[in-house]
Amino acid sequence: MGTTVEDVVIVGGGIAGLATAVALKRAGIEALVLERSEGLRATGAALTLFQNAWVALDALGVSHKLASYTSSLKGYVTDVDTGEVQEISFTKANGDAVGPRAVHRKALLEALADELPVHSIRFSSKISAIETQQHEGSSIAIVHMENGTVIKAKVLIGCDGVHSVVSRWLGLSEPVLSGRSAVRGLAVYPQGHGLEKNVQQYVGSGRRAGVVPLTDKEIYWFFSCTSPAKGTLLAEYPEDIQKEVLENHAKDLPPVFSDVVQHSDLSTLTWAPLKFRYPWNVVFGNLSKQNITVAGDAMHPMTPDLGQGGCSSLEDAVILGRHIGTSFVKNGQVLVQKEMSEVLGKYVEERRWRVALLITGSYISGWMQQAGSGWGMKFLRDAIFYKFLFPKMVRYVYYDSGKLDF
Repeated sequence: MGTTVEDVVIVGGGIAGLATAVALKRAGIEALVLERSEGLRATGAALTLFQNAWVALDALGVSHKLASYTSSLKGYVTDVDTGEVQEISFTKANGDAVGPRAVHRKALLEALADELPVHSIRFSSKISAIETQQHEGSSIAIVHMENGTVIKAKVLIGCDGVHSVVSRWLGLSEPVLSGRSAVRGLAVYPQGHGLEKNVQQYVGSGRRAGVVPLTDKEIYWFFSCTSPAKGTLLAEYPEDIQKEVLENHAKDLPPVFSDVVQHSDLSTLTWAPLKFRYPWNVVFGNLSKQNITVAGDAMHPMTPDLGQGGCSSLEDAVILGRHIGTSFVKNGQVLVQKEMSEVLGKYVEERRWRVALLITGSYISGWMQQAGSGWGMKFLRDAIFYKFLFPKMVRYVYYDSGKLDF
């Protein structure tokens, strides 16, 4: 099928991949994005973007496209066993007047993709193998596609998710099961749902549920429980997922949660195990090698308990784009292969500890909120975690990834 040569090839057209391509474009670099699906991936329905994500979106020049989404200033946590309700202020925790904003995942992907030339995203592109060759004293990545095409790249960036082909090539350990699984969905109320723009969570022994209004007519909802869970076997049957949640998991939750589940757009329902990479494998693992590196879930898969999967991916994109773009501009709009190993190394060292701590914080957050029903665990959760640890974790996620001024 022939061989082509590219400056930068990005494997994966999710949040990390598209955002990285946008960051590079702002420096004048046109990257080729290889996406294995037939179109933009929208699995997950929605996601919550904290301030660190909006800083990154500002740098990428796309935050204005999502300005219609408003923030959630407060969260309420209900203990389903006692009925006790705790209030959590997102603005007090970070000292900012703006709380997190839930957005449609598809809207975010489209906002990023619209910044790129149409031909720069190649869908239905499946990789069969990766290798490197030495060329004039520097490394070049060779990507073999299932259709026989061979692509040579001065830089190869893996943004191909939890089951990353690129991270496997780098020798990174496989993500592990957290012991929990989660359902996510989008509820639609054509006449309006009437809820205030606050996050509502319901916690109990081994499970947690929540609703987050997106718009006046749509609500993002989630439910997580300890594994194994029957629901993960129903991943391809949304009607059965909805039935399983309503009949076996939500019976003693507040009626508002059951009502939200009943209003689900079935096409948005997913149920999957929650995985993460051990943080010490991120700290000590090979996150780059020669001219190949990873970003997003390919580098740091984490549980969703701090809402930082997509947010940290946007941070990656800005920082990686700045490192590569600075080298490109400095060398007269030329990507110098011999510099790429050092450039990617600097990016990795800037990200390594930050994302390892996010993985750790996310795991602890999930464990504290769902583990056990005894008085000891409830005391840790209600008196220690929500009042002291969680505000500190929220403050940590707020991060300035900088600008892209080339």
